[in-house]
Amino acid sequence: MTGKNSYHKSMKTKVSVKGQITIPKKVREQLGIRPGTVLEISAAAGRLVAVKRDLQDPFHKWRGKGRLPGGLAVDEYLQRARG
Repeated sequence: MTGKNSYHKSMKTKVSVKGQITIPKKVREQLGIRPGTVLEISAAAGRLVAVKRDLQDPFHKWRGKGRLPGGLAVDEYLQRARG
């Protein structure tokens, strides 16, 4: 019996002449792998291991969200802060 997040054991893929593989659609959908997704590949205990890496800038979601005291513009704030 397989768990809710398990992958069916019969999913197979073939390595091409160029060393490429196709990740089954069901697995791509479960893991959110889309075109451009970066996978870090390694070998561990005789197994191929692929880990999805998020290359998005960790500060991306915060840019433009901060507010300066008194509603000042950046240049005004810096002038006051530096004296």
